[in-house]
Amino acid sequence: MTIHMEDLLNSIMESFDRIDYIKAADIPNIDLYMDQVTTLMESRLKNTTRYPGEDKILTKTMINNYTKNNLLPPPQKKKYSKEHVMILIFIYYYKGFMSISDIQTVLQPLTERYFNKADGLALEEIYEEVFSLEKEQVESLKKDVMEKFARAEKTFSEEEGAQEEQSFLRFFAFICMLSFDVYVKKLLIEKLLDAYTQTEAGRTGKGKKSSSQKEQERQDG
Repeated sequence: MTIHMEDLLNSIMESFDRIDYIKAADIPNIDLYMDQVTTLMESRLKNTTRYPGEDKILTKTMINNYTKNNLLPPPQKKKYSKEHVMILIFIYYYKGFMSISDIQTVLQPLTERYFNKADGLALEEIYEEVFSLEKEQVESLKKDVMEKFARAEKTFSEEEGAQEEQSFLRFFAFICMLSFDVYVKKLLIEKLLDAYTQTEAGRTGKGKKSSSQKEQERQDG
């Protein structure tokens, strides 16, 4: 069956225009119980999942694990503040391509410096500033995707096979180009985080344990 890539891609591009984030103003200013937090996240982010009717945005177990792993500050009297929800939103976007350890590297300084601070730059201001960049990123992304698609469409000439085979090979080429882009950006993020970790270790005199060291300690304990 021929893959109608151009029609599919145009439909996907249109859906990109509907991508939106949870604005700080849309997060309740009152503290929420865990059930209320999961309900809020589910209602606002379910359309970002691959299978909206099946995939879970957030569960109680996830929240407890985030707190246990120092990704999320503990709740106060079993209630979560507006800032807790913001941190959970960051975690939600990160967890698709970053390890727990890497998310911790990014978020721990953020929470230590700005979570529940009475003066100076507020976490809400940081949240809004970062997510305000989203629209221009979407436009850049759309342009980049279309350029990759146009390049993929020029691969595998008509002399190299039947139309159905060409269609699949061009689809495959497009997927490969997108995948390589994701791979390189993931690698870049990891290198940046490693450099940051080494810099902080030199500044504080505390080295970060490797995964092999952590595993050895677990076995010894």
